[in-house]
Amino acid sequence: MQPIQLANNHDEEDVKCGRRRPHEVRTLHVQALVDTGATMLVLPADVVGKLGLFPDGYRKVRYADGRIRELPWVSNIRIVILGRETVTNALVEDAGTTPLVGQIPLEELDLIVDPKSRELRVNPDSPDAPLLDSLSAA
Repeated sequence: MQPIQLANNHDEEDVKCGRRRPHEVRTLHVQALVDTGATMLVLPADVVGKLGLFPDGYRKVRYADGRIRELPWVSNIRIVILGRETVTNALVEDAGTTPLVGQIPLEELDLIVDPKSRELRVNPDSPDAPLLDSLSAA
């Protein structure tokens, strides 16, 4: 399990605009399972509720056992793992389920799973900040 910090980025934007005080930003620290076979960040409904987020729509999800289900998704979540942060979306699972960090936030944060220890680590090729790959537009 990996400790992660979550925050409502709408609240953080309100702080920048003077509509909210910094201590009013809804923030949580949770333990999450890192799963490189999963695509997105997945949060339980009770965590999403504490962050004050509302569904932006629904997405179809295929589980490892082949089941397909439609889940709500939320946006504008600031996630911090190992000192690196990004703003991302999350699928919303039933309350009480385990938060899950999938491949998209791992890529955005440039974090890797060490194959020997199975620990999440900062990419040694970019120890100071995430380095994202991009195609040349030239």
